Amino acid sequence: MNSDPIEKPQAAEGVRALAQSVASPLTRAAIFLVVTINAGPEHRAAIRSFCGDLAALLRAVEFRDIEGGLSCVMGFGSEAWDRLFGAPRPAELHPFREIRAGERHAVATSGDLLFHIRAKRMDLCFELATQIMARIGDAVSPVDEVHGFRYFDDRDLIGFVDGTENPRGEAAIDAVLIGEEDAAFAGGSYVIVQKYLHDLKGWDALPTEEQERIIGRKKLSDIELDDSIKPTSAHSALTTIVEDGKEVKIMRDNMPFGHAAQGEFGTYFIGYSRSPRTIEQMLENMFVGRPPGNYDRLLDFSRAVTGNLFFVPSATFLDTVAEDQPATAATSATPTPAEPSSSMPSEKDGSLGIGSLKGEISHE
Repeated sequence: MNSDPIEKPQAAEGVRALAQSVASPLTRAAIFLVVTINAGPEHRAAIRSFCGDLAALLRAVEFRDIEGGLSCVMGFGSEAWDRLFGAPRPAELHPFREIRAGERHAVATSGDLLFHIRAKRMDLCFELATQIMARIGDAVSPVDEVHGFRYFDDRDLIGFVDGTENPRGEAAIDAVLIGEEDAAFAGGSYVIVQKYLHDLKGWDALPTEEQERIIGRKKLSDIELDDSIKPTSAHSALTTIVEDGKEVKIMRDNMPFGHAAQGEFGTYFIGYSRSPRTIEQMLENMFVGRPPGNYDRLLDFSRAVTGNLFFVPSATFLDTVAEDQPATAATSATPTPAEPSSSMPSEKDGSLGIGSLKGEISHE
């Protein structure tokens, strides 16, 4: 844990923001909860009121095991943002962009709110999800709930290590958090989620060498294949985005999930970035191909059944939302150094298990 005071980017002149826990370390368990907001002004008011109360709810559950690494990220879809907050709005927030290419289809599905709940223990995740729904259940309708688990040595159900190229430390913060390019929403992030179902029978029938060519990595060692033998259609090649000679990173926290008796085996993809364009380009490369037709052969065995784009505002923004008053993008004024509980954020400071916008995240 790191509770040292760290300089944070300016959201506006004289204003600083604390991020939600988008760059927290990977955990053993997670719940991905997507809901829509029911019609009616009373439901809008209930969700606005809940925004400022989520941190306290998290603390109450977290205190039952303070070493459990519990965190929660709350994101908002484009239509939900307009309904709840109006203008101003995040510069790049828009509905998820559906992609069709032959039999490959990146579907767009409904979803107003995302709760990404993580912990070392599933019971903590489940308890927080239960308490969230107890609080807002009358105001929302559930769309999807996935319980993810860490599979052996961070592998997907297809047998390959997932998340190898995640940035760390300062690089992770720079990859996922908005800065001066949209200063009113500094400390925010964009997140794209998709639920993929795998044809494991078909995949397991492939020779290991063919699987490795599709992924672009060795299955056992997780070492990336040399460019001289790695196909340009390999998953790792198509999801590498380079701009101005520099690779643009995102933060993945994918989780396996499934129902063995029902023959359902899948991966919940969740990617955070400071601009949705990065992940959208990855998906374009995967589904359409780079160049067109040179698509990700993993999609011959994996099918996307959901797709959403959400904006994750700063925790400070959530704290300023009032039930009946419009939320403002600007956050509260920077506290003076005499207020140590704010200038030295910790896991118990009401910021959703958040670290500051620069430096190490305050989780183990």
